[in-house]
Amino acid sequence: MNLNLKDKIIIVTGGAKGIGLGICKVLAAEGAIPVIIGRDAADNQTAIEEIEAENGKAFAVVAELTDPKACKTAVDQVIALCGRIDGLVNNAGVNDGIGLESGDYEKFIASIHKNLVHYYLIAQNALPELKKTKGAIVNIGSKTADTGQGNTSAYAASNGGRNALTREWAVELLKYGIRVNAVIVAECYTPLYDSWIKTLENPEQKLEEIKSKIPFENRMTTVEEIANMAVFLLSDKSSHTTGQLIYVDGGYTHLDRSL
Repeated sequence: MNLNLKDKIIIVTGGAKGIGLGICKVLAAEGAIPVIIGRDAADNQTAIEEIEAENGKAFAVVAELTDPKACKTAVDQVIALCGRIDGLVNNAGVNDGIGLESGDYEKFIASIHKNLVHYYLIAQNALPELKKTKGAIVNIGSKTADTGQGNTSAYAASNGGRNALTREWAVELLKYGIRVNAVIVAECYTPLYDSWIKTLENPEQKLEEIKSKIPFENRMTTVEEIANMAVFLLSDKSSHTTGQLIYVDGGYTHLDRSL
């Protein structure tokens, strides 16, 4: 399917690794030009080289997204570099284990900045350009907002916020023809997930236990499956879809896991 994304400039926060990189690669394969916003210049460059090796094109801007001023500067740099913005994927964040019993105020607020505040700031700063292009916004979220996980209050709260902002922005931006949707991730095997599973006792056994609870095919969701949905939602092939939370999770969140 031709998604009509050729030469479209799409910001992808946290686009150098994991799901973000997967989204960038699918965008590039569709002829779009992803612009990675990430904190590590070396990681950003490695991602660009991977995309170019697959005959795609990409750019990158270095920014620490927990810094509000850096969020604005990053968007300004994208505009200076590319001349416009045709879409935004808010993706950057990390499940950092700031719980209720184990956390404190400072860590909680820092996690909210790490996982939610920059979603607002990048979208707000990109909005003038998105209004010109009627570009779509896709927020990447987590099942923790629905299911809970334990010992991750700040991350769960951030993802609840991402879901709420998706619906709120879809309403506010109707008048500009800007669509806003979210892709909700459950068990997706990324480098971060691999690092986490290896911290557990008997990691291979634990991974098999997790996969056995994923109703559809008892397997992890792939990065490409998340990316395919995100890119579809950015395209005009999803032209009447807005305000939706779309779960690409093999039924993990909503189907009976005893199946």
